[in-house]
Amino acid sequence: MNVIVTGSLGNISRPLTALLVSQGHHVTVVSNDPKKQADITQLGATAAIGSITDPAFLTETFRGADAVYAMIPLSFAEPDLCIYMHRAAQSYVQSLNETQVKRVVFLSGWTADLIKAENVEHLFDGLDTSLTIMRPASFYTNFYQSIDLIKGKGIIGKYLTLRYNGLRALLTGKTGLLMGNYGGDDRIVFVSPKDIADAVAEELQLSPKKKTIRYVGSEEMTCNEAARIIGTTVGKPWLRWVLLTDKEMLQGLKMAKVPEKLAKTLVEMQSVMHSGKTLEHFHRSHPKMGKVKLSDFAKEFAIVYHQK
Repeated sequence: MNVIVTGSLGNISRPLTALLVSQGHHVTVVSNDPKKQADITQLGATAAIGSITDPAFLTETFRGADAVYAMIPLSFAEPDLCIYMHRAAQSYVQSLNETQVKRVVFLSGWTADLIKAENVEHLFDGLDTSLTIMRPASFYTNFYQSIDLIKGKGIIGKYLTLRYNGLRALLTGKTGLLMGNYGGDDRIVFVSPKDIADAVAEELQLSPKKKTIRYVGSEEMTCNEAARIIGTTVGKPWLRWVLLTDKEMLQGLKMAKVPEKLAKTLVEMQSVMHSGKTLEHFHRSHPKMGKVKLSDFAKEFAIVYHQK
């Protein structure tokens, strides 16, 4: 097959590209960074350099493709996340309709049907194609964002490192640290990007007649259980995951001068995870769990942790 992979060489797209190439497919990787071209070529794929918000570029790239893996990376440089995601989704839809690609797999998220700003899935409903929506749970790789926090305080928080107007800000709440408004003993499904890549590769080679939705996870546990696994691997078995209130989270985002609409969206995204609604929807779909356990990822995490 001639497969288009968007997402440059990110956490999912890199292992997905390697897997598809190993299966004998011709793979084109879309990236907005010209510096990634050599790495893409080294993987045995072809690079297409341009923006997913440019429908003319996407149309040219998608022409002749058998299948497309489409994703929209979160951009914290955008003051209105909803407008940005809709613009990117509409670019995809226009290009896919013009090129009549027969198989599309779109990466969404497990909070998508609960968050108005994040949910652009419905924009793909008008496609005359075989469509699967992927809804992965919380990425293992998000733990990398907490390395400095773990080193300094022995606390895990789903704090976000944001770039806005060129400013890198670590958000702070009343505790002096920014942590997410989910955590503690909240039960969460975590997922390895490798398991997502495996699931996407599998879906790209299927052709369901109706739109399908597939949830993807690797392991379920409480946030504090996850913190102990990560902490034990780096020599801090007492590691804990602090939970902020929605108000504290919003205050921290505002202190970092994040635009109000974006700040409220970020708070809402984590609030539904704290509520348990995302877990309920995940279980309702009865998904097959992936192979990579958090303890497996923790070994990779420890290497990065000790190098910093």
